[in-house]
Amino acid sequence: MADLKEIIEGCRRNKRQYQDMLYSKYSGMFYGLCLRYTKNQPEAEDVMQEAWVKIFKNISSYKMENSFEGWMRRIMVNTAITNYRRNLKHAYQEDITDASYSKHHVSPWEECEFTREELYNAINKLPPGYKLVFNMYVIEGFKHKEIAEQLEIDINTSKSQLSRAKKYLQRELLEMSAVNM
Repeated sequence: MADLKEIIEGCRRNKRQYQDMLYSKYSGMFYGLCLRYTKNQPEAEDVMQEAWVKIFKNISSYKMENSFEGWMRRIMVNTAITNYRRNLKHAYQEDITDASYSKHHVSPWEECEFTREELYNAINKLPPGYKLVFNMYVIEGFKHKEIAEQLEIDINTSKSQLSRAKKYLQRELLEMSAVNM
């Protein structure tokens, strides 16, 4: 297989075989990223396809001194955010007080272990607004100021959405651990 510089140069020349190599190398990782920002697999596939088109269209603007994977990741995240704005913006945000509270109690000092799938499922149960901010802050490492700018919301809205997402997740995980006891 060609090295990354050769693949990038081939993509810049619109050579299909190099585009296929780049896609094969990164599509699995970026599909997972897109799933974190969307409601379901078809929506994730649409976002990913749109992002790949942007990557191939704009690859000539990539500067070799920067992280190529980071450059592509940013395009993927921005495309997912655009999709969110276009389709969901505030449709499913809910106040934490509206969510039902678990009657199960687990002592805070008890350790609970969850599988990757259980954590993924708990995160996917978050209302879309909470999920988006949680993913951007916790998974992608954005700061609240960046999130606020990207989503065109107040910085305090970003902070409150993250706080509510954490409380929502705590409740979900406590319920899961109580069921498993």
